[in-house]
Amino acid sequence: MARYTGPVCKLCRREGEKLFLKGERCLTQKCALERRPYFPGMHGRESQFRPRRKSSYALQLREKQKARRIYGVLERQFRRYYNMAKRQDGLTGENLLIILERRLDNVVYRLGFASSRSQARQLVRHGHFELNGRRADIPSILVKPGDVISVKEKNKKLTYFKELAKEIEHRPVPDWMSRDSLNMTGRILGFPRREDINIPVNEQLIVEYYSR
Repeated sequence: MARYTGPVCKLCRREGEKLFLKGERCLTQKCALERRPYFPGMHGRESQFRPRRKSSYALQLREKQKARRIYGVLERQFRRYYNMAKRQDGLTGENLLIILERRLDNVVYRLGFASSRSQARQLVRHGHFELNGRRADIPSILVKPGDVISVKEKNKKLTYFKELAKEIEHRPVPDWMSRDSLNMTGRILGFPRREDINIPVNEQLIVEYYSR
């Protein structure tokens, strides 16, 4: 399965804001954007002193790239999600974000079982979770209301999940899902709404980008 394997801090610097791709590290002074708040590359430092006016196309492209990088999705799959959203009733941009939120790796992250989406993706790929009692190791599975995500019983004894049990209560859970911290399970209560999706993206610009 294709995925980005380069330095993720460079992606945050390119967008000029924190995308929280490294979880809790992004909240510390170790964050690359705190140490080097300018674009990557040999001319990146010049962007601090000579900001350029962005065209409409550049604004649309940056919003699309930002959403892709936040959710860890490559271009081909992102476009497929956009086409799915366009066929659904309602606003295409909101539909797109809802589809991205329903990905299994994102749900594992939202439930607090991982500190970042990339870590959640790795945990899913390694087969640590079950979906409705069956092994689920495909990060792109789209969950639906009523689905139950749980840590495999034998994997609860692993050091990672033992340490997670001590701090998971401090990680908030969105209203469209519930979590049983003691049993390491989560349930999908419904589809997320736009106000439940707290990511810094203007989805209308993404729609405009693909509508050119």
